[in-house]
Amino acid sequence: MSESETTDEPDAAEAERTGQLESCQRCGREQGLVGKYDIWLCRQCFREISRGMGFKKYS
Repeated sequence: MSESETTDEPDAAEAERTGQLESCQRCGREQGLVGKYDIWLCRQCFREISRGMGFKKYS
């Protein structure tokens, strides 16, 4: 195999290691994702823009 054919291996290994196949739609982070309702934002980005999306904080 040439190097150009093996470029997908690190991404596949990372997805296997973390168990995540998706990444944050805003910053690209792969850990701490909010996947409920197919949002696919990391928890930090979700906290920043959740009010603009219509979510309310109760407590």
